Order: sequence, then C-alpha cells, then structure tokens
Amino acid sequence: MKKIFSIILIGSFLGLGGAFIYYQQIKSSWSVAAVPRGSEVLFEVPTGSSSTKIGQLLIKDGLIKDLQSFKIFLKINGYGPKLKAGRYLIKKGMSFENIASILIKGAAASKKVTIPEGRASFEIFSILKKTYPSLDSTKWEALVHSPQLARKLGVPFIDVEGYLYPDTYQLPWETNERQLIEILVKRFFDVWNSLDKKNSKIYKKLGFHGVVTLAAIVEEESSLGSERPQVAGVYYNRVKLNWPMGADPTVRFIFKNMSGPIYRSQLNSDHPYNTRNPKNKGLPPGPISSPGKGALQATLYPDKTPYLYFVGKDDGSKSHYFTTNLKDHNKYRDIASRNRVKAGREAGSHY
Repeated sequence: MKKIFSIILIGSFLGLGGAFIYYQQIKSSWSVAAVPRGSEVLFEVPTGSSSTKIGQLLIKDGLIKDLQSFKIFLKINGYGPKLKAGRYLIKKGMSFENIASILIKGAAASKKVTIPEGRASFEIFSILKKTYPSLDSTKWEALVHSPQLARKLGVPFIDVEGYLYPDTYQLPWETNERQLIEILVKRFFDVWNSLDKKNSKIYKKLGFHGVVTLAAIVEEESSLGSERPQVAGVYYNRVKLNWPMGADPTVRFIFKNMSGPIYRSQLNSDHPYNTRNPKNKGLPPGPISSPGKGALQATLYPDKTPYLYFVGKDDGSKSHYFTTNLKDHNKYRDIASRNRVKAGREAGSHY
C-alpha cells in the first residue's frame, strides 16, 4: 500500500508540475506578440459581444491565433466583462495584455485632422472632406448657417462662422457634418473660457461676438504672432473712429477668393462684409474665419498704438510697415510694391 501511495503521490506531483509548467508557458505567451508584427487593423467589437465572440473576431482579423489561450487569459485576469464595444485600431503583433488594455479603456479608433488658424467654414469643410469623403457640402453649409444650431451651441450670432476652432483633433472614425461642427464649436468655447477677459476694455466695448469678429481679421492680417497686438491696436483705433476696417480678407471671404488678385468690382461691392467699401464703417456683421488663441488674446489686449494704417512689406519677412497717416502709408505701399516686384510676389495687406 505504501508503494502504491508513493506512486500516486509522485504521479500527482508530476501532474501538478506539468500543469504548472504548461500554465507558465501559456502565461508567458500572453506578454509577447500573439501574431507576427504588422500593420494596424480597424477592429470592431459589436455591442453585447461575449469574450468568445471577441476572440473569434480577433482570430478572423489575424490579431490572435489561439482562442482558448485568449479566453483563459481574460478569465484569470477578470478582463472579460470589462471589454467595451466600439471600433479600435489594433496593430498586428500586440500581446493579449495590449489588446485587452485597448478594449478595456475604450480607446476608440480616431482620425487625426489639423485645421490651421484663419480658415473660413468652406475651407474647413475642404480639409475635413479629405478625411471624410462622404461629407456633404450642402448639409455642411446649411448647418454652419443655421440660426437654430448656433443658438443651441451657445454661439452669439446667427451662424457658427468663426466659432469652428482651429486645432489638431483626434476625430471619431465615422462621423457626420453636425457632429463635426459640434466638436469644433465645443473646442472654441473651451479655449474662449480659458482666456482672461476680466480686465479687457475691448471685451467690455465690443462684447463677445465683436471680439471674435475683430480677432478673425487680426488672424488673417498678421502672420507674425509678435505683430498681432499691434495689428489689433490699429483696427481698434479704426473702430473707435468709426472708420471702415479696410481689410482685404473681408473681400476675399465674400467671394471665396482666398488667393490671387482682388478685382475692382469686388472692392466696390455693397456686401455688408466688404470693409474696403467706405460705406461700411466699423466691424463687419460677423467673423470671416476662425481665429486661434493668439489672435483672440491679442484682440482682447491690443497694443495701445497711434497707428491707423499698415501695409505688408512684401520682402519675405511677413512683417508690416505701420503709419499714423495716409501720406506715409502710401509711401510705404510704394516701397512694398517695389519689394514685391523684386521677389515676384502678390500684393500683401493694404490697411
């Protein structure tokens, strides 16, 4: 009996040892690549999927090889109930731990899109269209100019032009026109609410919408961050004097002519956004593009300056000549014109 007991005991130890070794081998495989490393896969977990279903889908997409090992891994770590439905970008070659981490965090697949400062809504649409080909321009325009949507989103105007904040976004993998507008406007308010407006005399005089409207012109007219407060100061001086703003970008906005020559007929148009028309004094009705944080800040706190005019030097520096009177302004316009001829560039800012 002792001999039989010893044999059974030894057999049990060997069995346990084998099981332990097998477990350790499986466990060690969880931390290394489940399949050879490769490209990213857009992986979808349908709502209500079980651990088995998720494992089967991972195998189908070539992200794991062994369903049973994956299920054991989830069971031992208690991960099964924590996996979330959604779309995810998973690289081939990720370990079970890495895959589970993505599915547990709900780190949904997204697309990176950068919207530069000073873009009008139709330009922003063109940028988004490259990433989302199914977007419809008619729907986009209708939503941008919807007073109901503007009001719902807290925008103090009849449309959201100028409130589509320029930034680098991680956007949903699949989306639509309305959702994109809501994301961009929400980001605008995040930035706007972070700005110090308490001591801004301009904010008290022009109000929320007035500041954004002026900031859009400042954004368009100043490529150099260091010049923005001075450019804002010039335009604010014009506002106080009830002068026309004299900003070429407002004309470009009307005719969606963002580059190339501006025609005399365009400069003479009666459109309310045409600040080159002497009849239109002060600010235009709304923003002509979406200003960034720098332009908003410069507009809230512009330089106190005597200048009333400025013109781009057109010498490659992206800077401007600032003057207090029309005579000096015209002199510098001639200098800028000669600089432009030398460099073969198009005309810069005139006011």
